[in-house]
Amino acid sequence: MREVSLLEGLATTRAIRRYTADPIPDEDLASILWHAGRAPSGSNRQPFRFLVLRDGPNAVAARALLGASFREGWNAKRLADGYRPSRFADSMQHYVDNFEQVPVVVLVCLERYRPPSPDEGASVYPACQNLLLAARALGYGGALTMWHHGVEAELRDLLDVPDHAALSACITLRVPVGRHGPLKRKPLGDITFDDAWGRAPTWV
Repeated sequence: MREVSLLEGLATTRAIRRYTADPIPDEDLASILWHAGRAPSGSNRQPFRFLVLRDGPNAVAARALLGASFREGWNAKRLADGYRPSRFADSMQHYVDNFEQVPVVVLVCLERYRPPSPDEGASVYPACQNLLLAARALGYGGALTMWHHGVEAELRDLLDVPDHAALSACITLRVPVGRHGPLKRKPLGDITFDDAWGRAPTWV
């Protein structure tokens, strides 16, 4: 496998929603999560926890719950936002229709040490990005979603998640169909301001 530089990984890692039938070996999954755990966090408390769902009985039941929630979430979003047939819409439909076949689902959790707050995700989301970048480096693809919230109560009961742990994100992982990048993104000059809002930088 060709080695991917850090900057190349940052520039080419995208959400992957179509997967092959190939599994993720234990050593690769361990490496992905090890690198996810190197992420920075507030006061270096490292409050992120990775609840991995693979092929156990709880995982099978959880994927069934998640699959139903994901299909409901996508149907609502598709209707509300007026999505028409497109490459993105087709990939999303394929993703939710085949959710139960995803071999690895990671629930990224925050072990709270203070009352819930709007900014608590700041200590978890860097770990999510590390996870996706590590997967990219090893030849895998993933997608981060939030549609697990539709069945959060059921997941907590099934997986014995304690009340003080927030279910912050749901990430699917597998060998991608196709490849990462190049990405279509807005030009830097459209998303960057210099010294005041709306002031375009001259240095980009």
